[in-house]
Amino acid sequence: MSSETTGSAQFGQRPLSLGLILTMAVACGVAVANIYYNQPMLGVIKREFSDSWWVGLIPTATQIGYGLGLFLLVPLGDLMDRRRLIVAQFVILGLASYAASLAPNAAALVGASLIVGACASVAQQIIPFAASLASPERRGSTIGMVMAGLLCGILLSRLLSGVVATYAGWREMFQLGLPMSVAGAIAMAIALPRNYPHSGIRYTAALRSLLHLWTSEPKLRRASLMQAAAFGSFSAFWTVLALHLEEPHFNLGADAAGLFGVVGAAGVIAAPLAGRLADTRGSGLVLRLGAGLVVLSWLLFAAWDQLAGLVAGVIIMDLGAQSTMISNQHVIYDLHPDARSRLNTVFMTTMFAGGAFGSIGGIIAWDNGGWLAVCGFGAVLALTALAVQSFSRDGVRDAH
Repeated sequence: MSSETTGSAQFGQRPLSLGLILTMAVACGVAVANIYYNQPMLGVIKREFSDSWWVGLIPTATQIGYGLGLFLLVPLGDLMDRRRLIVAQFVILGLASYAASLAPNAAALVGASLIVGACASVAQQIIPFAASLASPERRGSTIGMVMAGLLCGILLSRLLSGVVATYAGWREMFQLGLPMSVAGAIAMAIALPRNYPHSGIRYTAALRSLLHLWTSEPKLRRASLMQAAAFGSFSAFWTVLALHLEEPHFNLGADAAGLFGVVGAAGVIAAPLAGRLADTRGSGLVLRLGAGLVVLSWLLFAAWDQLAGLVAGVIIMDLGAQSTMISNQHVIYDLHPDARSRLNTVFMTTMFAGGAFGSIGGIIAWDNGGWLAVCGFGAVLALTALAVQSFSRDGVRDAH
């Protein structure tokens, strides 16, 4: 029996129905939304806390926490029942979000955001689970559907948090995280099959194996580094957007920043389409097109600094960012069926390190050079992603 067959057999033979895929997609969206609630609310939070230096670190702390969760928690998916792990993380996520709503100062909110980010990595337990349940010929499309749900969570989180922060308060938004996370835990407990991994590897050995996976798999390195640059570019934009919209040039609030998330709904369409295209045509072409679109979006932001230009750029950026994400995941999940959680750990930890770099770099560029400096910074990161894909030895070939 192949490792792929063995990997599929351990899930209790439950078929991967459309209903189960959609449930996993919604749960991913609920989990990942917690990372992005703070971005449209930065202006509101900044008005309450005078220490703007700490406020600027809130998105970065959330991204760093997510990276820590990816590194320390996601490998557990190869070692224990994924369903139990997913349910437990959802419960802790809800409690951490509620703790953030009680933060007495910006420094405490940064600390709470670190924990929220770590617990929100439960989304990255669900995605490799879905990849393992899917048949090889449908893996790309399955990942695309689950990722579409994750993207919906990102988009709706910005809209929801922008509206709630404007009309109720930022603390009330974090309080909503508790019942939403509990609902996610209940849904996953009911819908997911049990998973008893057959690998006898211990936790410390699993962590050590991450370095081996990195050094032995050039496709994993290329996918991780490319996505880190692309996501850093993406994060720089969304971290600074609320501050840019509050300038006299626009004079818009957190609710407007949240509405921009809805504009990015084009990425929801791109995710399953990119997955199907990767299934049929290979990932290389999709990756180059996606990175090129992110570069194009920054050129548009710099040249057309009006609402219409921001709207057009957001659509293009989300199309590109989601295409690169789905295609890179398609590549890495084909490498080792028995180590998908650890592959995901390496990939996503690298990616969110890039996201944290993009967030803090975007703030620094904003403080020192304004919007054009942010556009230059984001464009350089996007060009780096394109270069990694275009000039790497394995990146020039379409991978299936």
